[in-house]
Amino acid sequence: MKSDIEIAREVSLCKIKEVASGLGIPREEVQNYGRYIAKIPNHLINEQKIKEHNLILVTAITPNKAGVGKTTVSIGLALGLNKIGKKAIVALREPSLGPCFGMKGGAAGGGYSQVLPMENINLHFTGDFHAITSAHNMITALLDNYIYQTRNSCEGLKEIKWKRVLDVNDRSLRNIVSGLGGSANGIPTETGFDITPASEIMAILCLATDLEDLKRRIGNILLGYTYDDKPFTVRDLGVAGAITVLLKDALLPNLVQTTENTAAFVHGGPFANIAHGCNSILATKMALTYGDYVITEAGFGADLGAEKFFNIKCRKAGLNPKLTVIVATAQSLKLHGGVPEDKIKEQNIEGLKNGLANLDKHIRNIQGFGQQVIVTFNRFASDTDEEIELVSQHCKQMGVGFAMNTVFAEGGEGGIELAKLVADTIENYPSEPLKYTYEETDSVRTKVKKVAENIYGASSVVYTTLADKKIKQIESLGISHYPICIAKTQYSFSSDPKAYGVAKDFELKVRDIIINNGAEMIVVIMGEIMRMPGLPKEPQAKNIDIVNGMVEGLS
Repeated sequence: MKSDIEIAREVSLCKIKEVASGLGIPREEVQNYGRYIAKIPNHLINEQKIKEHNLILVTAITPNKAGVGKTTVSIGLALGLNKIGKKAIVALREPSLGPCFGMKGGAAGGGYSQVLPMENINLHFTGDFHAITSAHNMITALLDNYIYQTRNSCEGLKEIKWKRVLDVNDRSLRNIVSGLGGSANGIPTETGFDITPASEIMAILCLATDLEDLKRRIGNILLGYTYDDKPFTVRDLGVAGAITVLLKDALLPNLVQTTENTAAFVHGGPFANIAHGCNSILATKMALTYGDYVITEAGFGADLGAEKFFNIKCRKAGLNPKLTVIVATAQSLKLHGGVPEDKIKEQNIEGLKNGLANLDKHIRNIQGFGQQVIVTFNRFASDTDEEIELVSQHCKQMGVGFAMNTVFAEGGEGGIELAKLVADTIENYPSEPLKYTYEETDSVRTKVKKVAENIYGASSVVYTTLADKKIKQIESLGISHYPICIAKTQYSFSSDPKAYGVAKDFELKVRDIIINNGAEMIVVIMGEIMRMPGLPKEPQAKNIDIVNGMVEGLS
């Protein structure tokens, strides 16, 4: 089969103003970034239409390292719905350069189910990631300058909570010392870098409702504490307006198109293992304004992305999905059924059966939110009819809908079976109003306990001395009502990435807690998860090249 980039180049793209006009967006409102990409102003969002239209979440079982094709299925479902006469739009996150050049490669879908132009989307796109990186590091530079200028006064800070970010995988930057080389170069400080998708600015951009809300949230970012234990924020630094200026264009959702020229909004890019893993509220609402059906995805398995989608994004934005689709693959199921990773492409019925316990756990979790669930089997070339039939029959026994899809190989045609099931389920058996895992009034420990026990299946949660100290700070600030955002491995329900299947009777250790006062959430760090990933032994960057002016190997 042709590569993703070869398929993408064969598509005759429509001018982006034509795509916008097809949605009903006035041409004069379209802010072009070249011929095929545009930003759409947020004043076009219509709250009444949002209530009338159908939101669909695509999530997944616990993935293997190659993933389960969740983005590809999300795009393919939108294509399939349009094939059966529905007005469907997909709303996705932007790719990060870290995975693109690191482990997974691009994140614009795959095969005949992509968002285009894929090279632009996977690389610099409209500069949103760079704007977020610049805004975050501008705060750091201004903070360092403040510390330097007040170093001999009582206005200085005794504790700093703000680091730097960069949109690359670079383990060497996790922990560094800055300010070396004499007093003219600043004050020596132990600090470090996170990856840009973990930046609080990224979370703020994705949760903000408008420009004023963005500015308010930026002003509330907690940077550290004064010598008399008072919180010190960006507002105290006096630069909230300046940082907002850097983000004013990045706040606007990006409009692109699919391999079948249908509309797609791609905006924001937090990871679900170290952040909240959802695209922007504004892009989702923009899509709901113009599409009768809107498909969005939340990162990694349902225990991470879907949990945060419901408990954080939907709670804060007032969204109520009509349906959740869980993506499963034979390879991931076999991995969770005890089959060695180098053997998961081979048929193994017993291993597949054993792996269904992982699927079942995710189904029960999603149903616990009041969601109607269907399962889609994302078919790969190595999958057999016997394997697919086994999963289909199991889903019937579980009482959930099932549809195979071949959207990678066939685009919209390969998503028709899934699209029909989705449309029929929404029409006849839509989801109940959302039921959240915890109440806003619960304490931080209670929230963590409820997610750990009810979503992950943990038997207990313990806290380090550092995490205990952070909870006391949260309580003193009066922000215990914020939702929690747990950062942990995406490869297991536990914090052990090798505990495949459904881990049981395990203890979770809260290593640290980060207060995202601007994003209005509390990031809970579990296990050994890193907020700055490292590169693998053979990074994807080795496959990327430019030949005769054309990008190669970006998939």
